[in-house]
Amino acid sequence: MFRRLIATALLTALPLLALAQDTDPAWDPAQVDLSALISCQGQPEQFMVLAIAIQDPLKAVSLGWRPLPQTNMFMTEYALNAPVTAFGHGSQHIAFAGSSVMAILDLPDPRPLAKQLSLEAAVDTPEKAMFGKEVLSEETVDETSGKVLIRSAVLSVSNVTSHPGKTLAGCTYSIDPLEEDPEEPAAERATRAE
Repeated sequence: MFRRLIATALLTALPLLALAQDTDPAWDPAQVDLSALISCQGQPEQFMVLAIAIQDPLKAVSLGWRPLPQTNMFMTEYALNAPVTAFGHGSQHIAFAGSSVMAILDLPDPRPLAKQLSLEAAVDTPEKAMFGKEVLSEETVDETSGKVLIRSAVLSVSNVTSHPGKTLAGCTYSIDPLEEDPEEPAAERATRAE
């Protein structure tokens, strides 16, 4: 399922990713700042570079990541040779889920970190806590297709029953086509795409 979610995200982002790779050496997976990416300070294209890299387990190993047994069917987890720092906490354990990259932190309650980051509650019950906020939402035009795309990043902090006593903290990145409003005149859509 994880691979299918990533594949869907990649189909949308590959044209922009190809353009970025032609002009910026930072799109090398080994050069991506994982701490920045987890902290929602990276770019959606950088996430896509890592998503492509981890499709090949040998590439993940070459990045200094050791695949871990899958304890949650929605996450692919790695132990890191060198720890990352995210939100002031160190971790040698990361996970990918769909279009998200997260640090798995030794924090039994995600609420203090969510408050520190000024996140909004999506779910807050004794069993489940999930907080987040959108930190990036911008339109861009794919130079190849001319389509308007939305680049976004959502910061989130949560807990999950498969990892008791841990907090998942990270970022969800996406590059999606702008959903066109059928009521909007075609001339306005064309002007926005220019």
